[in-house]
Amino acid sequence: MSQKVRIALDAMGGDHGPAVIVAGAELALARHPETEFLLFGNSALVAPLLDSRPALKAAAKLVHTDIAVRMEDKPSQALRYGRWKSSMWLAIDAVKKGDADVAVSGGNTGALMAMSKFNLKTLPGIDRPAIAALWPTLRGESVVLDLGASIGADAAHLVDLAVMGAAMARIVLGVAQPTVGLLNVGVEEVKGLEQVREAGATLREQKFPGLHYRGFVEGDDIGKGTVDVVVTEGFAGNIALKTAEGTARQIAEYLKGAMSRTLRARIGYLFARSAFRQLRELMDPRRANGGVFLGLNGIVIKSHGGADAEGFAAAIAIGHDVVRDDLLAKITAALGRSSKAARPALSGVAS
Repeated sequence: MSQKVRIALDAMGGDHGPAVIVAGAELALARHPETEFLLFGNSALVAPLLDSRPALKAAAKLVHTDIAVRMEDKPSQALRYGRWKSSMWLAIDAVKKGDADVAVSGGNTGALMAMSKFNLKTLPGIDRPAIAALWPTLRGESVVLDLGASIGADAAHLVDLAVMGAAMARIVLGVAQPTVGLLNVGVEEVKGLEQVREAGATLREQKFPGLHYRGFVEGDDIGKGTVDVVVTEGFAGNIALKTAEGTARQIAEYLKGAMSRTLRARIGYLFARSAFRQLRELMDPRRANGGVFLGLNGIVIKSHGGADAEGFAAAIAIGHDVVRDDLLAKITAALGRSSKAARPALSGVAS
């Protein structure tokens, strides 16, 4: 790997467009000066933003395209008119061609997944990629997946998620033998959907190297950090993510209102402001922005579409770190080892 980390940006993706993306790239560059950026977007909109940031402009190359995937587009629509020429496609294609180490986009999730899978293809043995992210917990951080790449999952897919999530936890969290749990409506083995119970049976009975299966976990176990890796299908995972983010903002607003309601409360805040500052930082959803598309033959990072510059910088930082940690090669190796150890038994498990 070259010393530089080369990051391709979909400069037109997200709710706020190039202004947030370029500002986020500037923040990321200040924190990781060895980064180089390849931006794809409308030069009439992006170039002036780069011109006002000389340090970023010196570390960036802009490639013009006037085609952008819309947030409301269906994946089939995005592929039909955005393949080969949209800012999203070109950022992904830069990874495929070796011009970039990772692509980052805040655009339409379905379109980004469809284009990534179509262009980069999946790793051997993986049918559907997943979105994995670091989730702040009472114990530190956990890896949670899938956070919305696809809806529904059979038992074999859930087992693949467990293997990939454990590999990411070993790399990113530095845990030699990550504990893994399947998200369910209860911890009892008789509860939950059939495919979840089947996946649990496979993970319990087979000897998957590099992970320790702990059984079923419930929704409140995610924030507790009961396990290092929480596995679920994308529908439930995305709801859990959005609920947690909304709750964090709700509590922050409650605290803000309570601290300004009376003179005594405002005085109390002055004495405890360092503690409240720390709490605000811990509850800030922007810190956890950036989901890794696992299972692809390349690294793609999905930022929240509504992220501000700080949030987008966090997504870029995730991309920077997984490239530095050689995540793709290590995930590929982990899948190869698990395939040799236990994949033959999965044919009778998948629903």
